[in-house]
Amino acid sequence: MDKKNKIKISILLGIMCFFLTAGIAIQINTVKKSTITVGKTLAENELRDSVFRWKQKYENAYKTLEANEKELDSLREEIANTDQSHSSLTTQLEQYNLLLGNYELRGKGVEITLKDGDSSILKGYASDFIVHDADLYEVVNALKNAGAEAISINDQRIVTNTAITCVGNTVLINNEKVGAPFVIKAIGLPAKLYGSLTIPYGYLKLLEDDGVDVKITQVEKETIVIPKYNGIYKFNFATIHE
Repeated sequence: MDKKNKIKISILLGIMCFFLTAGIAIQINTVKKSTITVGKTLAENELRDSVFRWKQKYENAYKTLEANEKELDSLREEIANTDQSHSSLTTQLEQYNLLLGNYELRGKGVEITLKDGDSSILKGYASDFIVHDADLYEVVNALKNAGAEAISINDQRIVTNTAITCVGNTVLINNEKVGAPFVIKAIGLPAKLYGSLTIPYGYLKLLEDDGVDVKITQVEKETIVIPKYNGIYKFNFATIHE
């Protein structure tokens, strides 16, 4: 091979090496760019997935919070209703206890003292100027009709099942023996209670005419004290009808 051909071959190989090198370089650059693009795409996808997952967690947490708030509001409403119901029941129970005489009471009203007449100076039948159980019943009924809220006789509370019975020279009230003088206390509107007992030809006037010593006082200050009922309510024959 002559020198001229060798030069041509050398030039041709050089050109081929140049293009081969350039091709390899371009390929490497293309691969790098592709790798970077793929890497960016993967990173973006992972970021989107992460954001999506956190969004789902937030939405689930928000839904749970809403549910808890609704449950809390329901509990608050239930507690409020329970408190109102409890308050109403407490008020009713207090009213029932008042009616049953289970509380000691203080207030204004009237005080009546009934004392047997003096047999040494009175003429007529001795039973006329002695205070009987029927007399006490009449006074108690007059006080009730006048709106008395609480009544006692010699510190024995008068309630719905109170029995007043004569036993010899004494009177049984709530199965307790009491004797004259009988001090009757009543809590209510003083003027109304006093007026109902002092009307002309009223029962106290009849007792006075028979010789019974009668004294009635209108009490305007809340100094009357009526004790609570110490007996037991017992029903032997009545049952609840449903």
